This record gives sequence, structure tokens and C-alpha cells, in this order.
Amino acid sequence: MGAIPTSPGRHRHRKIHPATRVFQALRIAVNQELQVLEQFIDTAPNWLEPGGRLGIISFHSLEDRIVKTHFRQNPQLQVITKKPITASAQEQAENSRARSAKLRLAERNSH
Repeated sequence: MGAIPTSPGRHRHRKIHPATRVFQALRIAVNQELQVLEQFIDTAPNWLEPGGRLGIISFHSLEDRIVKTHFRQNPQLQVITKKPITASAQEQAENSRARSAKLRLAERNSH
């Protein structure tokens, strides 16, 4: 008799262990990471001089959506990056954790 698979077939060939998403969701909920991110993006433009730039690196789609939406909706900010800046293939080969990183930039308006 063969070995019993520890996860459904569709998850066996993925790079990330299936429990990773569960623990990520728990960490995000317990630390209120999405709410803290929203508060930070709403407050950060007040710390910038006109022309000052704000860069945020997100590591999953929930964070990235919040950054993108708040950058667009904040009247103090002008979005610099229409699409996020991501790691090159070479950088991903050297640092596998860079594969999910997305950098978005915005600039404080002069008014």
C-alpha cells in the first residue's frame, strides 16, 4: 500500500505549504494588520512635505488592494506607479521570498 498523501492533490506540487495560508490569516486577524495598514496610509501623507514620496511594499493581494485603493482615493497623493514594481526573475532566483513583493509609490501633492 502506498503512502497516504498529507494534502489534496491540487496542493501537492505548490511551493507553499497549505497551512501557510491558515497561519497567515490568523496572524493578519490577530494583529489587525489590514486595519493598521489603512490607518498608516491615511496618516502618512500628513508627514510628507509637498513632493515627498511614499513607498509601500505589500506581500499579498489583500495588502496590495488596500495600498492601491487608498493611494488612488487620497486627494493628498498622486500615484507614481500605475502598476506595482515587482522583483526581476534574477532577484526571485536569488531570494525566493521576493516573488510576492509588490512596491507601489505615491507623491504628496503640492496643495
